[in-house]
Amino acid sequence: MTEMQISDEEFWDARYGESERIWSGEPNAALVREVAGLTPGRALDVGCGEGGDAIWLARQGWQVTAVDVSGVALERAAGHAATAGVADRIDWQRHTLGETFPEGSYDLVSSHFLHTYGPLPRAEVLRTAAGAVAPGGTLLVVGHSGMPPWETDAHPDVHLPGPEEVLADLRLAEGEWEVLVCAEHERIQTAPDGQPAVRTDNTVKARRLKG
Repeated sequence: MTEMQISDEEFWDARYGESERIWSGEPNAALVREVAGLTPGRALDVGCGEGGDAIWLARQGWQVTAVDVSGVALERAAGHAATAGVADRIDWQRHTLGETFPEGSYDLVSSHFLHTYGPLPRAEVLRTAAGAVAPGGTLLVVGHSGMPPWETDAHPDVHLPGPEEVLADLRLAEGEWEVLVCAEHERIQTAPDGQPAVRTDNTVKARRLKG
């Protein structure tokens, strides 16, 4: 008998239900680095988790639509936003990406670490995200370039693409986009044994031309 596959929603609801906080609550460093100089407008956070990025964007003056598959994460994120005093600047929406996607166009579409162990059509979702960028707006995609050093033999079915592959998968129309960043970067992450380890991530940042 094969093991019954659970949905992404079930997986992430269970994951977030393991403790009161999974992530640090701080914005991703790449988001701060790449967005700090942009004029605030409408932002879409794809895969918002517990809301650290969305709350930071709201504090900078952005009006944010924040999306995740996990209702547990969204409820928690909404509570953090209320505590931070920015609840009125964030619209939390639950979507099963690949099936549903928020409406509208945005001055910033940001996706950080949109990875899962389930059958998420990541490239397709990110192409849809690119389509939601308004003329003159920015697309920011940040992800892992590979598994962490302490999991070299784990999850052989999980593919974590590098920046050039991410950019190719986006299929950005020639003449309609300016690619600003397509590169890997390293950061220090704490391993399960409490020791620091080097993790390689990647950033793709592109601006949609106004035409």
